[in-house]
Parts: sequence; C-alpha cells; structure tokens
Amino acid sequence: MITTSRDPSSRLKMFAKELKLVFPGAQRMNRGRHEVGALVRACKVNGVTDLLVIHEHRGTPVGLIVSHLPFGPTAYFTLCNVLMRHDIPDLGTVSEAKPHLIIHGFSSRLGKRVSDVLRYLFPVPKEDSHRVITFANQNDYISFRHHVYRKTNHRNVELTEVGPRFELKLYMIRLGTLEQEATADVEWRWHPYTNTAHKRVFLSAA
Repeated sequence: MITTSRDPSSRLKMFAKELKLVFPGAQRMNRGRHEVGALVRACKVNGVTDLLVIHEHRGTPVGLIVSHLPFGPTAYFTLCNVLMRHDIPDLGTVSEAKPHLIIHGFSSRLGKRVSDVLRYLFPVPKEDSHRVITFANQNDYISFRHHVYRKTNHRNVELTEVGPRFELKLYMIRLGTLEQEATADVEWRWHPYTNTAHKRVFLSAA
C-alpha cells in the first residue's frame, strides 16, 4: 500500500502513482485525514504486506518510509535526486511483469538487513520476465533504477529505462510498525554528528 504525507502536492501524487507502477500488486491510497494508526490497522486487516509513505518538502519528494506488516521492521529513508517518469526522455512503457532484482553492494550486516527490506517488497518473478529493478549501493547511497530489456540477437540485449529514478539514504530502522513510533526500539540510527560519520560507510563491509 502506497500513500503520502497529508495534503500532498500534485507532484507528490504523481510520484505516488509512479511508485505504484514499480511494485506489482501495489495499491495507492489517498491519505486524506487518516491517522497513521488507522492506516496501519486497515492495512493489517486487509492482509497488506508493506505500507510505504512518501514525504515531500515544497513539492519535492524527500522521504520514504517502508513499514513491513504485521510486525515490522520500519525503515526510514531520505529520498534525493528524484527524476520522475515524465522527466526522463525516450522513456519505455512499464511492463506489468514481476521484475528481476539486481541488488548490489550490501555486504555488511546492516546492508543485508536493508537489502531484505527492499527485496521483500517484490514477488518472485517468472523466468521470462523482461523487467529489471536495480538497487545499487555506493557510499550508503542506494541508486534505484528501473529498466525493461529485449534481446536483439542471441548475444546482445537492449535496455530501456522506464523510470522513475532516485537515490535512497537510510537514516533509521525501528523494530515494530509505523504507528509504534513512540514505543518501538530503534535498531539502527545514522548519527551525522560523530567525528568519523562522513568517512564511514554502513551498508557495505568497506
């Protein structure tokens, strides 16, 4: 289930629509006046596996929360360099097929935890799916890319980007689901104020 912060701008609504195309079987819900607790309860009752909430600042998507249901964890990401589908030239059409995943650069213990959070958002693809989604970690910035491919002959493959395109940066993982923010334990949090924070990477075993 994909939703937004309250009073979303038209651009955030557009981004939510584009994210819905990324995840097979996803639904989009208008936030309206719903409290987080009510959202989570409705998702649990209806057998939703994950709740995604997108936040914005002045029309630009800046945050993504992924809450795994029914028991957690909940991962908080900063969103940056968001390029929506209609901003990318020569765009391909989005396939309905379940995508193959390429997950690269998540070699630390925390990295494996984060790659699992992302991997479990997608069902298992069929062998003949021509859709590929990439999460590539470099220096704790996770690049998201979305392509379809076709074989031009037995040796060559042609890739077409279908978007959207963005980077994620993890800043917190909490045990529990989104409405338990006040009580759930923090499993990991990024501390930008330590002396070595700018030199250290956490998602790969550097």
